[in-house]
Amino acid sequence: MAAEQRTQRKKWKTSSEESKVNMSQQEVQTHLAVPFRGHITGGLHPGKKVVIFAVLDSHPDRFYMALTCGCGTTREPPPDVALEVCVLFKERQVLRRACVKGAWGGADSAVPFFPFIQGQPFKMEVQCQHAGFHVFLDGQRLFHFHHQVAPLHLVDTLWVRGSVAISKLA
Repeated sequence: MAAEQRTQRKKWKTSSEESKVNMSQQEVQTHLAVPFRGHITGGLHPGKKVVIFAVLDSHPDRFYMALTCGCGTTREPPPDVALEVCVLFKERQVLRRACVKGAWGGADSAVPFFPFIQGQPFKMEVQCQHAGFHVFLDGQRLFHFHHQVAPLHLVDTLWVRGSVAISKLA
């Protein structure tokens, strides 16, 4: 397993294998390579949402989704991360946290249910509201996360990596 994690980290660090696209409100991309880093045209604002359609690997370890201010480097996200969601399968946890000026806050982990099933597709919808992000999985509310990064229009990049294949984004 350690060798597999090193391989995944190495893939994350290789920019030639990274998929990058621009995403506008109306645009839908299909079959995107993971790790993925895409620009959100115009940044976020209340009422805007990001939708990820994906399929989990048959033996998933974890996957990450992050909304960031800028694209950072191939190795690391920028110092301001409005929302990072880390899904841990062995622990059956959905962790989320933010990073402000390079300082990570504590992780929240309470969710009403663990909705992810290995090898199965899912739809994750992140709705940006005035007070925070509402995150839904397959139409069911999963959690709310209060905004910690401002202004919201600077949140302009979506990152996805880990044990998942993206089928489309909207």
